[in-house]
Amino acid sequence: MKQYQAEDIRNIAVVGHGSEGKTTLVEAMLFASGAIDRPGRVEDGNTVTDFDSEETRRGISISAAVAPVEWKGKKLNFVDVPGYFDFIGEMMGPMRVCEGAAIVVGSVSGVTVGAEKAWDFSKKNGVSKCFIINQMDREHASFQKTLDQLRDKFGTEVVPILLPLGEGLSFKGVVNVLEKKAYEASGKACKEVPLPAGEDEAIAAAREEIMEAVAGTDEALMEKYFEEGELSEEEILKGLRIGVTDGSIVPVACCAGLGGVGVAPVLDILAAYMPSPAGRETEGVNPKSGDVETRICAQDQPFSAMVFKTIVDKFVGKMSLFKVCSGVLTSTTALYNANADKQEKAGNLFMLRGKEQIMCDKLVAGDIGALAKLQFTGTGNTLCDAAKPIRFDDIEFPAPSISMAVYAKKTGEEDKIFSGLARLQEEDPTITVGKDAGTGETLLSGQGEMHIEVISKKLAGKFGVEAQLQDPKIAYRETIRKSVDQEGRHKKQTGGHGQFADVKIIFEPIGDSTTEFEFVDKVVGGTVPRNFIPSVEKGLRENLPRGVLAGYPMFGLRATLYDGGYHPVDSSEMAFKTAARIAYKEGCKKANPVLLEPIMHVEVTIPDEYMGDIIGDMNRRRGRIMGMEPGNGQQQVVAEVPQAEMFKYATDLRSMTQARGSFTMRFERYEEVPANIAEKIIANAQKDEDEDE
Repeated sequence: MKQYQAEDIRNIAVVGHGSEGKTTLVEAMLFASGAIDRPGRVEDGNTVTDFDSEETRRGISISAAVAPVEWKGKKLNFVDVPGYFDFIGEMMGPMRVCEGAAIVVGSVSGVTVGAEKAWDFSKKNGVSKCFIINQMDREHASFQKTLDQLRDKFGTEVVPILLPLGEGLSFKGVVNVLEKKAYEASGKACKEVPLPAGEDEAIAAAREEIMEAVAGTDEALMEKYFEEGELSEEEILKGLRIGVTDGSIVPVACCAGLGGVGVAPVLDILAAYMPSPAGRETEGVNPKSGDVETRICAQDQPFSAMVFKTIVDKFVGKMSLFKVCSGVLTSTTALYNANADKQEKAGNLFMLRGKEQIMCDKLVAGDIGALAKLQFTGTGNTLCDAAKPIRFDDIEFPAPSISMAVYAKKTGEEDKIFSGLARLQEEDPTITVGKDAGTGETLLSGQGEMHIEVISKKLAGKFGVEAQLQDPKIAYRETIRKSVDQEGRHKKQTGGHGQFADVKIIFEPIGDSTTEFEFVDKVVGGTVPRNFIPSVEKGLRENLPRGVLAGYPMFGLRATLYDGGYHPVDSSEMAFKTAARIAYKEGCKKANPVLLEPIMHVEVTIPDEYMGDIIGDMNRRRGRIMGMEPGNGQQQVVAEVPQAEMFKYATDLRSMTQARGSFTMRFERYEEVPANIAEKIIANAQKDEDEDE
């Protein structure tokens, strides 16, 4: 592949809802450009951008993949982004490094949640947008209906550039409104044909919409349009490029990715009107001084690059995908990681087309490439010239919304599981792995049930170790509600030295479930010798992790040792520890013990129309609504909900709101479990204990 300058490069994220044909469309573009000899099929598991074993097995995209295409003197770096919401984190990196987003919508399904999310992320990141109405060859396809939906949802800046020739089974080509030309056939065979009769009116109407949109990009053009009612071809093209770049114009094209019909004209539109990275400014800070720095996308600037994705391969090792933000990168360039404050060795430099490595001598500002085996570099890191250091803002990834407990299927493979998960975290920053302090379980957290399942499959496929996933345990606690005065007496005669200890302890609630335990020494007169008092405290502390109701840790307990007895020969540290345990067990049973459960502070953000469903669902989960905050057609519901009711909430919320809702959750406090629920928890705990025995 030849070298391209920044002005001839287009970095385009292909985004949208799942099953709208994004991967198939990218495959058709690769074929139309001659990059591949024949297009693969998602169903056959042989597409360029779906190369992971889990992707081919499931028939969906799981990871973002790069597919560079050479088209009429331009290089189009397509990044095929998964559409399923469990893999929403895969969109974050491409949106940071791409100047354009091709939002794919289905001609039958119309505007979906995935298209809305892609639009929102594009706006947030300042990415230029275009819509591609795909699958025009499907039954019940409707270009006009889908176009109307796009305008209703996203505004009048949405204008058609390509119109369809036929729909459904009769779809055979497209009309370029700007050129007033028609194209038929597919892929490499696409050719210009005479304009069909009856298309003049539709073309004229579309051109009028384009001219109105273009006139809005410049005051001089606006005046001319009002005065003359017409703009020249040159003015239309210039204004269109400006409008697409600043987001005031969003062009719409159409095609059928599976059959390849109209794909070549779509490539023409993307190459002509999507913005290049040339001259783009990226702001960061000098890691040494903290001063604000700016890099311009040009070859004469100091080298800088952002790593937007990491791939972990069991044969190649770690591959870092990056965009050169400024300067030039060669295999001899000295790399400085501004995040880790470490030097890196460049090594072999290549571009990726799916999993294929295309070796290259250098990459210029604006281009996308990859390096293997960088030792200290992770996703979101900045690579730069050590003499002119800069650190760009980190990539923001969504917080995990669901957790599962992870165990090794085979005893002794725990270390392999955790080292494998650590490697996969490099590849996917949206997963977290950590110990639950309350239960001691290792929790694997991600964006959804499918996401976590895919991670466990990758563990087996890439690292040869099988993980077992379970619902996490709840970190219940126990406490007491009243004070009791309890004696603990331990006396045992075994021939020779016996064992004797007697303690009198007042057990009372502290009233603060975050304080585990307080020990108070009020012994007077030497009824318990001073050297045995620490043994009493130790005996109590050793038994706190196992409560008297269901074996959960005891919290909020104050124990006051005020009296006791001893034997000058038979008393010992062990005897007093045992006496303390007896007092603890008997005393807490009489002190009205209760179960406590963790209560979470939950904030749910949803469109207005789902308000009733969400509040009703919260009530069913034993939640308390604490408040509601409306704004911009969205509602934020603030509630306090038991953790036990929230484990599958990410999946349920997605189902209730068609994936338009989101939530955050944090621990708030502990509260007493209702009696009817506590009975079930205690019964289950007793059952588990009996099975273990």
